[in-house]
Amino acid sequence: MKLKIAIQKSGRLSEDSLKLLKECGIDIPNGTGKLKTEASNFPLETFFLRDDDIPKYVEDGVADIGIVGENVLLEQKVALTTVQKLGFGKCRLSLAVPKGVDYEGVSYLAGKRIATSYPTILQNYLAQHNVQAQIHEISGSVEIAPSIGLAEAICDLVSSGSTLFTNGLKEVDTVLKSEAVLVASPKIAAPQEALLKKLVFRMNAVLKAKRNKYILLNAPNDQLDEICRILPGMKSPTVLPLAMEGWSSVHSVLNEDDFWDIIENLQAKGAEGILVVPIEKMIV
Repeated sequence: MKLKIAIQKSGRLSEDSLKLLKECGIDIPNGTGKLKTEASNFPLETFFLRDDDIPKYVEDGVADIGIVGENVLLEQKVALTTVQKLGFGKCRLSLAVPKGVDYEGVSYLAGKRIATSYPTILQNYLAQHNVQAQIHEISGSVEIAPSIGLAEAICDLVSSGSTLFTNGLKEVDTVLKSEAVLVASPKIAAPQEALLKKLVFRMNAVLKAKRNKYILLNAPNDQLDEICRILPGMKSPTVLPLAMEGWSSVHSVLNEDDFWDIIENLQAKGAEGILVVPIEKMIV
């Protein structure tokens, strides 16, 4: 009995998908050009596929689960369950127009030609804004469309925006924010679903650890109550007496989003010797 997972064989999600599985303690041999392999220490069989093929393989039950970008999932309109957002492969699907265009909103696109590889997502976005436009579906090199007269605008994936700039375009609206997600087949059997729960448990421990930091600091005892109020901890901070009278060591966990603001508040309350340590796994 094995859980079958489909991941991208090459490209922006492939390396991060394999890294996540490795951090979950799963050893996946990946020889050059190998399209199927089995983990040596977990009942997992891995298929290496084209990104666009993954949703269909999972929907048909050929693979039980898959890791794919939300943009691909929404474009193909497949009946899959999104089990977990994975926090990597982040990008956005955006509208872009030539730099010289005076763009004042999505209504500018009414009656215009828009080139894209994501016609379904774009059509839904335009419909939400009551805009009718001509959608030209092309499979690649979308950025060139305005310069060769094929379209007045494009809708394409953007990471840094450098490719748009190089092709004389500017990003004007975000259609969709996307990241990698773990999806499951509607046909997944009970034994495989049990294995999936074990895998998700491991993934959650890894992903929570990435979003948090372990902090140790020395605090004057007369400020302990204030400092403990600042530090959230998983339940409450751990406080241990130091050899130096009047001081304690305080241990806690901080979310990365709140980290710097909390550090500043701790220093203002007299905290010293603040150490920040990455967390490998976090199980709560």
